Amino acid sequence: MIPQPTLEQMKDELRVSAEFLARYNRPGPRYTSYPTAPVWNDAFGPADLEAVHAAADLARTPVSLYMHLPFCESLCLFCACNVIIQKDKRVSIPYFNVLKKEIARVSESVSREREVVQFHWGGGTPTYSAPAQLEDLFAYTKERFTFSPEAEIGIEVDPRVTSREHLETLRRLGFNRLSMGIQDFHEPVQQAIHRIQPYEITRDLILAARSLGFDSINVDLIYGLPYQTAETFAHTVDQIIGLAPDRIALFSYAHVPWLKKQQGSFAAHLPEGMQKFEIFRTGLLKFVEAGYLYIGMDHFAKPGDELATAQAHRTLHRNFQGYTTKAGADLYGMGVTAISGFHAAYAQNFRELPAWEKAIAERGIATMRGYHLSAEDRLRREVISRLLCHTVIPKREINEA
Repeated sequence: MIPQPTLEQMKDELRVSAEFLARYNRPGPRYTSYPTAPVWNDAFGPADLEAVHAAADLARTPVSLYMHLPFCESLCLFCACNVIIQKDKRVSIPYFNVLKKEIARVSESVSREREVVQFHWGGGTPTYSAPAQLEDLFAYTKERFTFSPEAEIGIEVDPRVTSREHLETLRRLGFNRLSMGIQDFHEPVQQAIHRIQPYEITRDLILAARSLGFDSINVDLIYGLPYQTAETFAHTVDQIIGLAPDRIALFSYAHVPWLKKQQGSFAAHLPEGMQKFEIFRTGLLKFVEAGYLYIGMDHFAKPGDELATAQAHRTLHRNFQGYTTKAGADLYGMGVTAISGFHAAYAQNFRELPAWEKAIAERGIATMRGYHLSAEDRLRREVISRLLCHTVIPKREINEA
């Protein structure tokens, strides 16, 4: 086990010069995979994914399922995710029907002997849909895969649209983890990003989830948003600490107005350079001082959390959903834009809804692009993953990998 640095050590180590920051503060892809998504290509198609599915089934690896539910009632202006904004919630009905066809096709490639150890609904806002719709989709999935009794079953929720009935339904179905976006409680920030989410509704949802027995509650924050300062963000962090979530993700805002035009509306009000770094530094030090362990990159966890235990035993892993204890599982992504990750390949579904629907109708899977990993790719991925999870790499671990 590698000891965590003391708070005083972290304060000293988190002081950087403007020159240092200018050298390394450069845009780049998020290392949720290696090789990173920009190098994937459309030469990898549905037949390639079917071959990968067959190899994974022969290997009898554990299974992780991800389903992308893309709908939101309104657009958060900072968001760079693949979402569909629609007030009329009937639009999700045909989407769920197509998604079921993809679930059925993928399940044919997964032996019932292989257990699902991780299941996640993301988006978008999965709780955009009615509880009955979610229950129907979950039942359809569970009929076609074998779930481990200890499966980690999680969902992303938006406190602004998630009802008590949603929570009760999810808990009854077996969901044990909730992840909710907060970003920042400071009102000028919320107004600028078009996400008005008062502290009180977030607090009440967390209290309701705890009363229903959810095992883990994760909250997401973003630093670098318009009108943020270290002082205002410190207040948000204090409020989060008071809510005592089990895990915290502190993401850096990615400003990509050439991809997401709505971000251009607040470009003149973004904290940059040292100002943005001080916001991050403030959050990190406050969470550590409050007793959270800094897992790495953008994650914090309570000392008794599974992530902290896995890091202590050097079994922590990182995939497209972030840090996880489910190393060795093959990830099957379903839904528009969903990503799959296997031992030696990645695949991504079409990003546009019509193209995804057409591909599912024709073949049952909707691969837009992907990548076959070479032996050297897999070695580099292992080294990068160990760095992200543990910061130190004993050579023997790489030799044995």
